[in-house]
Formats: sequence, structure tokens, C-alpha cells
Amino acid sequence: MDSASLPPAREIPAAFVDSVRSWWSVGEKQSAIAEERLLRRLPFFRSSSLSGSDTAAPVVATSSRVQLAKPNHYLNMLAIKASTPSANAPPPAVVLHGYGAGLGFFFNNFPPLANWAGRRGSSVYALDWLGMGRSARVPFTVKSKRDDVVARVTEAESFFVDSLEEWRSQMSLPKMTLIGHSLGAYFSVAYALKYPDRVHKLILLSPAGVPRGPNFEEPSRELTDHGDGQASSTASSSTSPAAKEKSTFHRATKGRVEDIRKEQKEKKRQESRSRRILTYMWEEGWSPFQLVRSTFVWGPMLIGKYSSRRFSGLTPEETRDMHDYIMNITLAKGSGEYCISHILEPGAHARMPLVDRIHALRKDLPVTFVYGDHDWMDPVGGEESVRNLRKAGNSLGKMYIIENAGHHVYLDNKDAVNELLSTELDK
Repeated sequence: MDSASLPPAREIPAAFVDSVRSWWSVGEKQSAIAEERLLRRLPFFRSSSLSGSDTAAPVVATSSRVQLAKPNHYLNMLAIKASTPSANAPPPAVVLHGYGAGLGFFFNNFPPLANWAGRRGSSVYALDWLGMGRSARVPFTVKSKRDDVVARVTEAESFFVDSLEEWRSQMSLPKMTLIGHSLGAYFSVAYALKYPDRVHKLILLSPAGVPRGPNFEEPSRELTDHGDGQASSTASSSTSPAAKEKSTFHRATKGRVEDIRKEQKEKKRQESRSRRILTYMWEEGWSPFQLVRSTFVWGPMLIGKYSSRRFSGLTPEETRDMHDYIMNITLAKGSGEYCISHILEPGAHARMPLVDRIHALRKDLPVTFVYGDHDWMDPVGGEESVRNLRKAGNSLGKMYIIENAGHHVYLDNKDAVNELLSTELDK
């Protein structure tokens, strides 16, 4: 399907028609086309279908699969490499997406990351986790007993972090800076705990699984969430002068954290009936993406409404292409998504919260927590994690709040996040 033939993204009925068409054509080829449509927005991207390359460009980006040891196990990768590598280059940055997403979600963040790579003579990689995005959709099973929480969580985490370690080894990377979003941030910490000498820095964007106990985060929001970049009428932060600065990030303060929690409580109180139903089904063992794949009519319509609503900050063309991309990776065979019930309890808080484990990280490891001022991840977990790092002798933990941003901070306020990433990578 040619991108020019796609309908306007904001017309829901047309988007629904396109969703139904995509339902029939979903597959590896269509998925690759949808991803490349997003990546071709990058002037330094070189498609495998195009011959030649600009040797004068400071960086070149290519997409490929990296085969792992087990048959039919591979990771989908975008590699952005400096044309002139530096012998003194900092470790490469590795961008890791959240639950049920894919590397294409970061298309607006790749240009500044590429600028950093070209300027420092380093590299940037973006990966799809095993069993998600366009990586191999291999069977996901946990053999540990249901009541053995530690074994269950460890086995589920290992499915992802061990494949990341195998990829790192094949790429011959001594160390990496991990930039993870949501569940990808959770796995980034799990990786740093298991392979401490391989991590240079951790940058955690709206991380999942951090605090203890009942939380405001709900997996169903991955399909029902609105774009939270605009302040709600109940958010006290909307009156702050800083909230008017589109590309602003600030060090977190107790007052700002409390503002975010007040808004989260109000949104929880006002949650829709459809969200309650999806949350219930999640707690009964369903994946939101399994639900989408199980129905011919509602599934495509749900994704069409989600992409038009959730990515309202994008241009119509970007929203259209993002919708097609989401449709293809969502309708692919279920795999890594089934990890979630082993990692999160009903109510979506972690079975083994990171706040209780983060003290075991290396004492010299910089750890940066980042939350949107309209986030639905509870920032109190990040606040307490920074304190626990300090108690353990690590003074390199810090936390930022991104103005005018929700859970998908890197899309909601790309300018602020891009500025923050460049700043943190250069330190």
C-alpha cells in the first residue's frame, strides 16, 4: 500500500476502513513497509532497497535483523553510526521501547540522537525487544510455579534481558547507555542489575514497575490512553508559568510530584467504563493486544481511535503512518506481551518493585528518572528510588519533570526530551 493512498488520519471512519484493509494485509512485508515509512522521515536513513549512500553525511542509519543463537530468534534493529568514528567516543546509546510498542515510536527523537552520535563519533541503536515490535515472535512461557514470585519474575525478565545481552555481545559493545521507556525502562534496570559492568548510564523515561503497592499505572491505558500533553482542568501544574514553556524540563521537586499525583487521582476517579472493562480483563489474564486480535470489528476500530486520539500532537501524515505501524505490530503473533502478568500484579504494580532493588546497582552508575507532568506513572517511586540510591552510596541518581507531557514523554514534548537526552549523554 502506497503511503499516498492512505486516508487522512483524523477521520475516524476512514481510519477504520484502513484498519480493516490492514487487518487482511498484516504480515512481515507490510510491517516492514510501515516501519520504513516512519524511518524514511530521517534524512540520514538508508533503506536496503535503495542503492548508494552519502559518504559525506555525518551519520548513516540502517535497519536490519540481528540473528541470535537460537533458531528463529532475532532482534529488529535500527543502527545510527557516525561516518567518522572516534577512538575516544562515549559508549553508544541504546533506545528501548515500552510494552507492545516498537522502535518506530521514537522517530522524532532519532535526529538529535544522530546529531550527538555524529558530533561525538559514537553510535545510537534502537531495538525491538524479543517478542515485540518486528523482532521474532517466539513462544513465551514461564515454567516457574505460580506462587514462586521471585522465580516467575526472574524468568520473565530473563527472556528480555538475556536477549539484549546476547545482542550486545554480537555487536561487540563493551558498554552501553540504556534509554528505556515504560516497561523498557524497567527491563533496562533489570539488565543493569544482572549485567552491571555492561551499563554506562541509565536514562529511564516514565519507567514502569518502580513503586510499591497500588499504583495509578494501568496496562489498559496502552490502548485507551488519551494524549496527556495538554494540562487538564484539575491539574494545578497548568497554572505554573513553566507549563507554558513547550521545551522545558526541570529537576523534580516535592511540590511538582504532589501536583502530578493529584491529577492522577482525579483521572483515576473519572476513568471510563471501557477502561474499567479492559483493566478487569487484564486482571483475568488477558493481554490488551490479545483482545484486539480476537475481534474483527472492534480491534481495528480501537486501534484507529487510539492512534488518532493518542498522537494528536503529530501532523496528520505522521499520525497516519503511526497508525499503520501500530496496526501491523499489534496484529502480529502474540509473544513477549504475555510477560506482563508475571511481572505486574493485578492493579499493575510490580511483583518485585524496582524501588526495593535499585540500591543493588553499581555505586558509580548514573541513573536518571524522567516523568511527564501529566504522567500516569507514579513519580513517587522515582523520588524514593533516588533516595535509596543515595543511601546505598550512589550520588548520581536524579529525577526530572517534563512540562506538557504525559506517559509518552518523548512524543508529547519531544523538544524537551531531546534536549534532556543530549545533555545527559554529554555528561
